[in-house]
Amino acid sequence: MLVKAEINDKHFGAKQLFSGLHLSLNKNEKVGLIGRNGTGKSTLFNLLSGFDKDYDGDISFAKDVISISTRQEHLGLEAYSCLEYILNELPSYTKLKHIIDTYPSSMQTSQNKMNAYSDALEQFSSLGYYTVEDSVVQQLASYQITEKMARGALDQLSGGQKRFVELVKIAHAKVDLALIDEPTNHMDYYAKQTFIKWLQDVHNMAILVITHDRDVLREVDRIIELKDSQAYEFKGNYDAYLKQNRVSTVGQIGDYETAQRTLSNLRRQVISARTKKLAAPPDTAKKFRIMEDRLQRQYDKLEAAVTKPSFWVDKENITQMPSKVSESYHKYKAKNIRIGKVSLNEKGAVLPLIDVQKLSLGYASPLFKDVNFALKESGRLRLHGRNGAGKTTLVNSILATAGLRDASANIYEGKISLRPKLAIGVYEQEISPKYLEMPLELAIERLYLDRNLSISNQRIRQLMSDYLFDPIIDAKTTLIKLSGGQKARFQLINMLANDPQALILDEPTNHLDLPSIEELENALSTYRGAIIFISHDGYFVNKFEHQTIQIGNI
Repeated sequence: MLVKAEINDKHFGAKQLFSGLHLSLNKNEKVGLIGRNGTGKSTLFNLLSGFDKDYDGDISFAKDVISISTRQEHLGLEAYSCLEYILNELPSYTKLKHIIDTYPSSMQTSQNKMNAYSDALEQFSSLGYYTVEDSVVQQLASYQITEKMARGALDQLSGGQKRFVELVKIAHAKVDLALIDEPTNHMDYYAKQTFIKWLQDVHNMAILVITHDRDVLREVDRIIELKDSQAYEFKGNYDAYLKQNRVSTVGQIGDYETAQRTLSNLRRQVISARTKKLAAPPDTAKKFRIMEDRLQRQYDKLEAAVTKPSFWVDKENITQMPSKVSESYHKYKAKNIRIGKVSLNEKGAVLPLIDVQKLSLGYASPLFKDVNFALKESGRLRLHGRNGAGKTTLVNSILATAGLRDASANIYEGKISLRPKLAIGVYEQEISPKYLEMPLELAIERLYLDRNLSISNQRIRQLMSDYLFDPIIDAKTTLIKLSGGQKARFQLINMLANDPQALILDEPTNHLDLPSIEELENALSTYRGAIIFISHDGYFVNKFEHQTIQIGNI
């Protein structure tokens, strides 16, 4: 066993994240860490990494275990080049290189230094550090980070590119344990295939990965789910998890209903004993008072021990439950986001909503040529291509045609036509900077007013409830301080505010937890308008019949 964690108590502010949480990690296994947004996945990583020591419990590592984790922030490291940053993060690299570079001129007849120098040469070679620089540059290139960028300042990279730098760092670390946070967000299909191939091939490192990317979860040996302040283990990959989750949920529902029946029975007995106590003569009332006190203690103890578990079962496995259990599941299941059904304002029209003909688009020169599609009601179109191929440029040009963006790209040939007065909703990865410093409730009001749409305090509260925000705590929290999943839910509110007739989705499943992904998929399956989407989530892509347009070379 590499790591054993027993967290008796961990709070984040007033919120208790963990209570009686137990987990362990074994040598060379690959484990997926999942859980609803806000259950403490990143906090658990900080505890395991040693960055957060404010908890009651114990985390122990096997002797000489070396671990490494991906960083979310790079404050104070901006001046380093990508290459310098990666090499400096590799265990022992900086120390060994210092010995190799400096000891020859200073060791003279010092036997200790000569021995240290000899050992450093041997370790440097065995760890592959003589060729690591070329290897790092080559792997960065697979994530579209050129050698010039690799040797340039880290702060010149985008957030997504820095994420790729972290993955290359992990791949070259040669450690016992790697903690990886949301690795595939911002990846195109080629980069994702590269990461998954690495994950499949690595056999000399234990990996704990926070992800709700079902393509990644399909490759793990075990899944740990954070729920109700504890950690639940499921052996096998994502498909195995779904089946086990159904079975365990059926058991939890049965246990919960049994406890509720016991509580109800105890409550009746308490009332009965109390009634008899009041009606009995003084010499026998004592017997019923003792009975009432005993039953009340039993009731109080059981009531304190019973909490309604957080249930979620995927749509397919719900259909395999007995009907009575299914009814109980829907009665008790965890609250999920509620996306209202959106339908076209104009019915029966035959003109395409979005029509692109022989389009050649770019900046100084075309990024792509001869793109054609006509998207009608209920049409689904996937834009497929590498990062930088022009997918976002095409989306921005469509939005510019609708008057929602300033035109930036040049149309060299062809045209983009939209149905008159077409309302388009956009789901984007990044929140507009104008909202980031606003409290959530004010940001929701502002996004409606920016579209000249009416909005009331009651409607704002309803939207926060529908999208699982706390109307007291989250309402006053600025968007920049929300979690990735909460920001994603704000973007869903933003996308649907104007009752759109067409949707444009840019990697919509990033940052969403599994229940919210399924809710989004269910909502989109009943949406009557047109959808253009960019996604490298294989499960999401396969949910819908769609046309695919390849942008740029494969």
